[in-house]
Amino acid sequence: MSAPSSTTTGTDWTRRTAAELADALAAGEVTSVELTQAHLDRIAAVDGAVHAFLHVDAEGALAQAAASDERRAHGQLASPLDGVPIAVKDVLATQGLPTTCGSKILEGWVPPYDATVVVRLRAAGLPILGKTNMDEFAMGSSTEHSAYGPTHNPWDLDRIPGGSGGGSAAAVAAFEAPLAIGTDTGGSIRQPGAVTGTVGVKPTYGGVSRFGLVALANSLDQAGPVTRTVLDSALLHEIIGGHDPLDSTSVDQPLPALVDAARQGAAGDLTGLRVGVVTELGGDGYQPGVLARFQESLDLLVKAGAEIVEVSCPSFVHAMAAYYLILPAEASSNLAKFDAMRYGLRVLPEHIDNPSAEDVMRATRDAGFGDEVKRRIILGTYALSSGYYDAYYGQAQKVRTLISRDFEAAFEKADVLVSPTAPTTAFKLGEKLDDPIAMYLNDLATIPANLAGVPGISVPSGLAEEDGLPAGFQILAPALADDRLYRVGAALEAALAAQWGGPLLDQAPALEGASA
Repeated sequence: MSAPSSTTTGTDWTRRTAAELADALAAGEVTSVELTQAHLDRIAAVDGAVHAFLHVDAEGALAQAAASDERRAHGQLASPLDGVPIAVKDVLATQGLPTTCGSKILEGWVPPYDATVVVRLRAAGLPILGKTNMDEFAMGSSTEHSAYGPTHNPWDLDRIPGGSGGGSAAAVAAFEAPLAIGTDTGGSIRQPGAVTGTVGVKPTYGGVSRFGLVALANSLDQAGPVTRTVLDSALLHEIIGGHDPLDSTSVDQPLPALVDAARQGAAGDLTGLRVGVVTELGGDGYQPGVLARFQESLDLLVKAGAEIVEVSCPSFVHAMAAYYLILPAEASSNLAKFDAMRYGLRVLPEHIDNPSAEDVMRATRDAGFGDEVKRRIILGTYALSSGYYDAYYGQAQKVRTLISRDFEAAFEKADVLVSPTAPTTAFKLGEKLDDPIAMYLNDLATIPANLAGVPGISVPSGLAEEDGLPAGFQILAPALADDRLYRVGAALEAALAAQWGGPLLDQAPALEGASA
């Protein structure tokens, strides 16, 4: 994937990792304005085909980059990543920039405030390139449910980039941005990471502020990094993480030393580490090529000194059923605020001379919400209705407790738990749109972490033999032990890179002429 080069050096800055870009800025090899312009040029060249972005803010990004260069000239850096550009999923409020959540019901809405994650990005000096595409209100596993059209996987433009955060993952995989922010409700950072060959991290629930994140399911949503390397994720995580008094679910605990853990792991020594293979997250239903890459990754961890143990989490088999009761229930409540009365779309019903507020609300929600959103609102409303609450939502919450207990028991036997991130590689666009259950199964391995609130990371594990597409290796750690993800993930990444002769994305097909 080649991109327009910097006019001053001839270097293709879009191919560098965020850490490398930070080093180049520190060495005076390039300016933030040049880096930002190189990525804007890349977006212009390929995003017509990839459709990773819903809104590109070239003027704002270049202004932020110029401010970064000014700070650097005066020795007043705001963070280690000051001047490195980033993309932000369109579910996070951005003052002065549209925030649509991939939905027609919020088309053109410009928030009057920034989400805390965005506040921290701006304070750290990262120019925001724009907002990335997503399944409507983060409901989906393929980014085909965006009201503004699907995003395409840079590895194969006829395939999905994962969901709901496929825009962020595709932007990073297509070298349109070195960093991105995603959100993970049931795997929407990790699953897109797996199918696009990128690194995706779901932090501990409450470890990154949810203030200004348009809620899908409050007890499940979590923002996190989307990057090309484990170290880049650690650098970004340390910027966006930490306690926020504006978020009642924020954990008032200091972040562990994530960057140090990533650097330690890259040295390749995992002596004494116990890696638990979850028996319920593998086997039937998993693509053979995905399982082959998973086993190869396990073998590399053993060579690095880790001990492999098998653990059973029997309640995990009920995780998807519980999740698809809890999530729709919370979503139906959250989406009730889109009522045409306060902000967003307003549609007047036809053939009604003096429509009531209820008439307008009904017409607006019918026109503004897509099929998948309507499906989940109906399911959630039913699960919460009188006479069914205890039978459905209440039972699902009991299963959630059992899943948390399974995690606790497993972490007594192992320091981290591992599995394939997704059962298969990226499927073709349109292949599962008419089969919601088949679509939901893509999150089979990632959902348990959201139900229990534990952190997880997906690291590229190689290409499946059947189709030459990326697979992912998932690592889970106990709550607040996010540093373990980075240590183990960086060790695996280093071992795989040595085996491949470089990063997995170097093997991705080119996108030359994609904008046509």
